[in-house]
Amino acid sequence: MTTSQHDSHRPPQPTRRSRRDRKAPDGAREVPMVEKPEFTSYYGRPVVKAPPWGDEIAAYLFLGGVAGGSSLLSAGAQLTGKPTLQRNARLTAFGAAALGTAALVHDLGRPERFLYMLRTFKVTSPMSVGSWVLSSYSAGAGVTAAAEVDRLTGQRLPLGPLRRLLNALEAPAEAQTALLAAPLSSYTGALLSATAVPTWNAARDQLPFVFVSSAAMAASGAALVTTPVNQTQPARVLSAAAAVGELVSMKVMKKKMHPAEAEPLETGVPGTMLKWAERLTAAGAAGAVLLGGRRTTAAASGLLMLGASALTRLGVLRAGIASAQDPRHTVEPQKARLEERRARGVVDDSITTAG
Repeated sequence: MTTSQHDSHRPPQPTRRSRRDRKAPDGAREVPMVEKPEFTSYYGRPVVKAPPWGDEIAAYLFLGGVAGGSSLLSAGAQLTGKPTLQRNARLTAFGAAALGTAALVHDLGRPERFLYMLRTFKVTSPMSVGSWVLSSYSAGAGVTAAAEVDRLTGQRLPLGPLRRLLNALEAPAEAQTALLAAPLSSYTGALLSATAVPTWNAARDQLPFVFVSSAAMAASGAALVTTPVNQTQPARVLSAAAAVGELVSMKVMKKKMHPAEAEPLETGVPGTMLKWAERLTAAGAAGAVLLGGRRTTAAASGLLMLGASALTRLGVLRAGIASAQDPRHTVEPQKARLEERRARGVVDDSITTAG
């Protein structure tokens, strides 16, 4: 070993251990000289690209739920002999479907892009199925709404011989909208959960149920606002069932998710929205059931339920976007699933042997 006059200025060197001293306590041959790397993401950047969806998509999610729930309520009003409720539910359904379609087209940028989605029908694609459901539903809702407007105006619409055709198509159109109401209300949940966005994908089993309950809540609220109280009994019953369904399905959804996947639903702006959605849901449903016999309190309860449904859709949308922006929401659940597979003894596949 050589020496130098500068040796005194060098930092002390650790004592080198022999190969025999490097034996691992668990019987392994040697202790690794380099620690195993801890993966997070490339320079802390997001692993999943967040979708560029804004307020137009939030409005589309909400209005689609209002439309679908209103058609279910219209069918219930017809069965229970509530013509005013049926009329208002039909008009609400068509108006919500039209505004929701306009919001979707605005987000797409050009109207022809919506038409491009109708060129094919692919059962495995929620977007393809949803586009056809929305188009078919809107056609039926347009027929029933036109029939109601014609009656409201004393058949003064300039329909001529088309009035007989409109009357003949009314019953089939009512059946069509009732049949497509549930798919219209729930397919957006399937659409979100079919993406790689961590929070949405983790909620794939329960999110459609949350959206269906939210749709029923919104439709009940709209009916309580627009309809006299002597016609709103079906809406009040539906609001109670919808409130229970939404609160229970949301809690089950969060419980089945990894904590890192559920965190965006409970923190930040999305978490605040969803907390207020729960409060408005409980208050609106209680008011509808207990105080729905008075016009003022019924309308107030309806507004609370409409607000609850809107906050639920917007909160879920923004929570998913937030989960995609933080790589921790993607990496931590993946690590947990990997460790779970190893704990179950699955060590002979490419997933568990890669690390």
